[in-house]
Amino acid sequence: MKSGFIGIVGRPNVGKSTLLNAILGEKIAIVSDKPQTTRNTIRGIYTEDDTQMVFMDTPGIHKPRNKLGEYMTKAAVNTFNDSEAIVFIVDDKLSAGPGDKYILELIAPVSTPKILVINKIDTMTPDGYKAIYDEYEALGIFDSIIGISAKENHNIELLIDTLKSYLPEGPFFFPEDMITDHPERFLVSEIIREKMLLFLKDELPHGTAVEIETFKTEKNVVKIGAVIYCEKKSHKGMIIGKEGKKLKGIGKSARLDIESLLGAKVFLELWVKVKENWRDSDIMLSNFGYKDE
Repeated sequence: MKSGFIGIVGRPNVGKSTLLNAILGEKIAIVSDKPQTTRNTIRGIYTEDDTQMVFMDTPGIHKPRNKLGEYMTKAAVNTFNDSEAIVFIVDDKLSAGPGDKYILELIAPVSTPKILVINKIDTMTPDGYKAIYDEYEALGIFDSIIGISAKENHNIELLIDTLKSYLPEGPFFFPEDMITDHPERFLVSEIIREKMLLFLKDELPHGTAVEIETFKTEKNVVKIGAVIYCEKKSHKGMIIGKEGKKLKGIGKSARLDIESLLGAKVFLELWVKVKENWRDSDIMLSNFGYKDE
């Protein structure tokens, strides 16, 4: 048997979570069109025959501007030395901006095998793809370069087969039917946060957090109480919306996905509270699960 850990890194909004969900065939990482959607390292477990790969979908690496940003970047960097391989995802030329250059500076000295994944090839011309490929290949630091479309599920099997070759012999780390090691409470809080990103659009991209206060089953119904925290009083009104319509929309959409996740009827209650500057509070970050492992 072969088994090992694979780190997935890249700048914000490049498609890391979409790729993880495509590999697993299940949605365990939330997805939105906003950068820095992923805040924690999400572990997805892929098991097939005699092979098990534990994928670590990391927060998008960026130069941090607050303690939450510092945590997110540290969580991503910590995967480098703990992995059998690093999957670095890009969707543009290296010369297009500083984000990918910053990541390259971090991973270049690491001895872990590095696979470059050029994502979103369904949106590129052949010449555009070749330009990206040639620029990165010239660096001479990647063991493999693969073009994929995580959204269209193109070349995912090729990537999986390539990664298998980097795995050492060893026993499985997790049961064969397990696809993530995160508890249900965490997955539920992430679903709620995803729906906030969807319903709030550009209003509150990063200044919110979700805490699950109650989670219990009564008479075949899972009753969940969750608090949405924001940083300013003015944000509270935005989240609730006129006549509570925004919050109701978030709750209804989240409940449907949670019911699909849990396979049970769900009663979901949401509250909104203000915690000013929580992204720079060590205590609040720890309470919300953003802490070193």
